[in-house]
Amino acid sequence: MLRLWKPIVLCSRFRSQLIRVSQKFSSQPEFERNVLESPYTVDIPKMCLTDYMFKDYEKVADRTAISCGSSKRSYNFGMTYEMIQRMAHALLAQKGCAMRPKEVVGILLPNIPEFVSALHGSLLAGMVVTFANPLYTPEEICRQFENADVRLIITLPVLMPVAQIFKRKAKKYRGTVCIGGNHNFDDNIFGFQQLLLENHRSELPKVDPEETAILPYSSGTTGMPKGVMLSHNNLVANLAQGSHPEMNKYSRPEYANRTETILTIPPFFHIYGFNGILNSVLKSRNHLVSIPRFIPEDYIQCLIEFRPKFLFVVPSLMLFLATHPKVTTDHLSSVDAILVGAAAASIQLQEKFKQKCGGRDVEIAQGYGMTESSPVTLCTPHKYDLSKVGTCGQLYPNTQAKIVSLVDGSNLGAHQTGELLLRGPQIMKGYLNNEQATRETLDSNGWLHTGDVAYYDQDGFFYIVDRTKELIKVKGNQVSPTELENLIMELPEISDVAVAGVADETAGELPRAYVVLKQEHSLSEKTIVEHVKNRVVKYKQLAAGVRFVKEIPRNAAGKVIRQQLHLLGQQLDE
Repeated sequence: MLRLWKPIVLCSRFRSQLIRVSQKFSSQPEFERNVLESPYTVDIPKMCLTDYMFKDYEKVADRTAISCGSSKRSYNFGMTYEMIQRMAHALLAQKGCAMRPKEVVGILLPNIPEFVSALHGSLLAGMVVTFANPLYTPEEICRQFENADVRLIITLPVLMPVAQIFKRKAKKYRGTVCIGGNHNFDDNIFGFQQLLLENHRSELPKVDPEETAILPYSSGTTGMPKGVMLSHNNLVANLAQGSHPEMNKYSRPEYANRTETILTIPPFFHIYGFNGILNSVLKSRNHLVSIPRFIPEDYIQCLIEFRPKFLFVVPSLMLFLATHPKVTTDHLSSVDAILVGAAAASIQLQEKFKQKCGGRDVEIAQGYGMTESSPVTLCTPHKYDLSKVGTCGQLYPNTQAKIVSLVDGSNLGAHQTGELLLRGPQIMKGYLNNEQATRETLDSNGWLHTGDVAYYDQDGFFYIVDRTKELIKVKGNQVSPTELENLIMELPEISDVAVAGVADETAGELPRAYVVLKQEHSLSEKTIVEHVKNRVVKYKQLAAGVRFVKEIPRNAAGKVIRQQLHLLGQQLDE
């Protein structure tokens, strides 16, 4: 879940909008009724993402754009764009690793300022970018990069061994750009700083906005991680939608000549961190501060030194700020608004945070998004009726939605619960090389089937009732049960397995495996946990353990019945 600011009381305005929508479809077939449209619209230019973001950057060239809260390394907008241009020319011209437009660059970086020039330099050169969590195991990274057909990796010295492993696997690998390293032509390694200082020159291509820009990986509503094809148009649309003054107070005239400091921790390699935070803050010409990894002392020091006005958080970080004894009211005294993304924050957690802020009326905004929607589709506007507790907001500008019955597929009205479907210019092109998964998620009329159960009220505010049935959310990170189940089934002693989430106050959920052993075979919980631990990043590990069962509850089609699985888990825990 994602995005900026707070919901507004526009009851009369939105009610009239609903009436117009109802009248528009009253004589239409059932499947066209009860389609909601956002009360807001924006103009969406068709252009390269990087060109859109840095248009007229010269006017603010001296403003600080991005800083590392740990090293205090900073770049202003002028230097940032100069680095982007130099990176684009170097990628196309450097002898030994010269890339071609439409080839794929793999970004393997934490939140550092150079992430901007690495990624946007690649886009400006007409390339496609995929990014991976640097904490993933080499196996996870190689699996993603192989699927995306990565030809070049941009990374750090500490992660060079992973790049070298992939190099040995990839057939058409060009080379590795190392931020903080030096040229090593024998191994096709190129120092980032040296590349920029060499001032390569090449002809930059004209980028087609319809072409794929990035390939983030998502499990969608189910299954293994898939490459989500997001075009320049998709990403530009979502930034333009988020620039509407009702969605983003920094788009209001009174902020035109001001620079606010914004502190963030969600990773740039996640769509929320990339387009929802990094790109949106740079586009609004504010100062973004981040740290490569969450270390409590470093984050608190950022609060002290940078005195941010706005925080991007996930629920686990919000809980840390609200409850940790080292975080004081004074540390948060500069903060006047926060956005909770990646997962929902409970009302109780919001109240705890406000208490830590000294009872001040700090704006707490929430929203909803998916990787497949670039990511934002719903958000709370700048001002709203405080009675809308628990909402994830209204439709983003230029976005449509409908709630579809889980029983008969009909479109439902206000206060009726069903699956949330969304349509708009930010919706993905599809999944990379996976037409079946694309058809299952994106129908022929352009509706994105979210798999989430929701309803909307009479004023057009949406509420998520139940999350996607299969995905597990660990501190805002998606965990695919299918991925873990496939790993566990590699053990020959196991005949069947299902993985599900177990509620946890700090993490939200933790993965647990339910295992059926083959007859006359034995296996310890520790063996299964260790088998998974060695293959996946920490948040995917079986932190909720393993439960041995006689059978996995499945329906006639063989699909796991999650509700029965959760009940079984509760019985075993009693």
